[in-house]
Amino acid sequence: MQEQAFHSGFTAIVGSPNAGKSTLINRMVGEKIAIVSNKPQTTRSRLMGVMNRDRTQIVLVDTPGVNRPRNRLGEFMEASVSEAMKGIDALMVVLDASHVTERDRQLIRDFSEKKVYKVLVYNKLDLVTPQKLLEVMAEFGELPYDSFIPVSAANGDGVEELIADLCAHMPEGPRYFPEDMVTDQPEQVLCAEFIREKALLHLREEVPHGIGVEILRFEKRKNVTEIDATMYCEKDSHKRIIIGKGGQTLRQIGQEAREDMEALFGYHIFLQLWVKVRPNWRNSAEDLKTLGYTID
Repeated sequence: MQEQAFHSGFTAIVGSPNAGKSTLINRMVGEKIAIVSNKPQTTRSRLMGVMNRDRTQIVLVDTPGVNRPRNRLGEFMEASVSEAMKGIDALMVVLDASHVTERDRQLIRDFSEKKVYKVLVYNKLDLVTPQKLLEVMAEFGELPYDSFIPVSAANGDGVEELIADLCAHMPEGPRYFPEDMVTDQPEQVLCAEFIREKALLHLREEVPHGIGVEILRFEKRKNVTEIDATMYCEKDSHKRIIIGKGGQTLRQIGQEAREDMEALFGYHIFLQLWVKVRPNWRNSAEDLKTLGYTID
């Protein structure tokens, strides 16, 4: 009996900031690999999530929210989206169906012209009434997308239908990643991102957006992995806020980041965190490279 062909491909995920792309990729992969917050521009660089189904592997390419760049870091994020468009087999455009802006409308029109299998994903189904969803779907129903699928990345509604749709349109191809691999990102990069996520969660206004994280030491021992990391910010006043009264905020960031690391990696972690001021690092090519924001 002839063995069934294997199918695989790359699917880019694009959309405005806060559309829920990272939550969706985590839901589809089944593990937390992309950081999530309610602040825009959470994702800064391209990340690949690996999703396996019967005889099919889809590599999900997460991208920063599409927005106008305000500094060199923003330019890097914009370039990450362009880079993610190369060589893809499918495209998911994710829309926050509970809050549609003119910027969303323009992005949806622009991406509808891409010559690839395209899915318009109406996310945050849990936050809209059926009538509102019908109105939003009617607004874009005439655009040349191949599928229109409402989902809730938060609770999983519609996600299996989305996965089945993508699987049905993947070409025959190899298994690009081992079956037990969920992301292409090294452990050190994921650790830095988990730390930054907790900073986004616990800090307000401009402070978290000016934070970069560098892993200085990542050493695996018999019973524990020791990690030393530095959080960079742009102002002395921000440093004081990050540390918090008696170091409380920094301890909370470190504790919660460590818990996420242990949940994903499956081993004990000893994490030490420092905070340093690095003025205007988001506009420094050298600093951006040091913190991993480069496109090969």
